[in-house]
Amino acid sequence: MIPRLTVSLGLWQDRPAEEAMLTARAADDLGYPELWVGEMATYDAFALATAIGLATERISLTVGPLAVTVRDPMMIAMGAASAAALTGRPVDVAVGTSSPVVVESWHGRSRARSATALREAVLALRPLLDGEKSAFTGACLSSTGYRLRLPAPRSRLSVAAFGPAAVRTAALADRMVLNLITPASAGRLAEALRAENPDATVTAWVSAAADPDREALDRLRRAVVGYLPAPGYGEMFAEAGFADVVAYARTRPHPRELLAAVPDELVASVGAFGDLDAVRARLTEYAAAGVDEVALVPVSTERDPGGAATLKALSTVR
Repeated sequence: MIPRLTVSLGLWQDRPAEEAMLTARAADDLGYPELWVGEMATYDAFALATAIGLATERISLTVGPLAVTVRDPMMIAMGAASAAALTGRPVDVAVGTSSPVVVESWHGRSRARSATALREAVLALRPLLDGEKSAFTGACLSSTGYRLRLPAPRSRLSVAAFGPAAVRTAALADRMVLNLITPASAGRLAEALRAENPDATVTAWVSAAADPDREALDRLRRAVVGYLPAPGYGEMFAEAGFADVVAYARTRPHPRELLAAVPDELVASVGAFGDLDAVRARLTEYAAAGVDEVALVPVSTERDPGGAATLKALSTVR
């Protein structure tokens, strides 16, 4: 058995931004039921989701995870309602705490008490997304007196989680989403989530490439480099058998030298690539760990722009 398969835009920073539309159209044409539309350094997430909704036929949209210390609950609810009204599609919402680079450097905001802000965002968003007047005041976030004038999108709420506090917050929502996660770690987090809320579902974002070439593997290696020294992630990779690479990463070598030290096997521990049998086996591992859905993040390369060929190949394993 494999999990339900959806798609997430890769938003690869070293590939043309417009390839996001290639990925979206391919996912829609191939019958994938849902597309996750994140936000990085290029498109505004709600603008991109709206463009995708107008350019495709039926795929549903999940916008985010959006950083809760950057976008307030009213902004998120208005954005979801706008995209839903303009496209006629279901639009769900995902929130998270994001990274210091995005929140503190790019936006000039503080990540202090981000775990509290994440919990408060979920509590404030639910009534707003259901069309109720806002009446929430917390320690970090507040919204009072606003009601959507557009039809309420009644979005499902997802929470990007890794640490215990975020998992507890995800239990207040509909879904927990995990990124760059081994099946073993996903299993522990899924168990912790369901101890709090047996009805919540678990989605894992998994970078994927069918029969990858060297460019695809190198792109996947670059995606994990920043996570290797991070608390929690480093321990996860050490548990997977790469303690030496984690120890080296924590000496803060030059990024080029660290990249050269990352073996393909490390990338494989949090990805799904190879021939169809290898991908199917990896997806089965996630399902056995308690993951309900895998959002495939197709690797975009010169040979496979937007990851469209990967999505076509993997559509046969559903």
